[in-house]
Amino acid sequence: MNFKGLLSLLSLLLFSQLIEAHIALLPPRGKECFYENLKAQDELVVTFQVGDRDAEATEQLTADFWIQAPSGRIMRSLNDQSHGTIQIKAEENGKHTYCFSNEDSSMKTKDVSFNVHGVVYVDVNDNSDDNLESSARKLLELVYDVKNEQNYIVVRERTHRNTAESTNSRVKYWSVLQLIVVVLNSIFQVLYLKRFFEVKSAI
Repeated sequence: MNFKGLLSLLSLLLFSQLIEAHIALLPPRGKECFYENLKAQDELVVTFQVGDRDAEATEQLTADFWIQAPSGRIMRSLNDQSHGTIQIKAEENGKHTYCFSNEDSSMKTKDVSFNVHGVVYVDVNDNSDDNLESSARKLLELVYDVKNEQNYIVVRERTHRNTAESTNSRVKYWSVLQLIVVVLNSIFQVLYLKRFFEVKSAI
């Protein structure tokens, strides 16, 4: 691998260390926007999951999402989605905007966790580069896919756990109520039947 290829690979690996999961809070009737400076042919991938910080919440919340080019054109959009992944390839240089929106809903604040990563355009099929560099780049993309899937599973597990705990709580209270009804019914039957066996003496 030549020095230029090694420098490119190290830059790519350094870029991967700077990528972290983010959280956006969407207030009722509000939106949150973020920006990425891309060059033509660069790729941008955004994976998101809409959740709720309330531990008792069981409802699956949704939000709108779109990516806008520097010219103002909407490149990709998702409406009323609880989760999703959008990947775009930049067609022009400049600041690309991606937004999460809760403008069509007056519901409480929504918690959106999302991951963003980009791929600087390099021709993988270029034979002038070493095969090791191409393999490392592909491996890095697979690692991102695994990381995004894990973050999605964590949020889904939290929602399902809240639903299960809420169901268990309702079953518990219903069982207690049934037990009270059975005990009261038993007491009533004992007292009512006792009247038939009482001996009444005539004076």
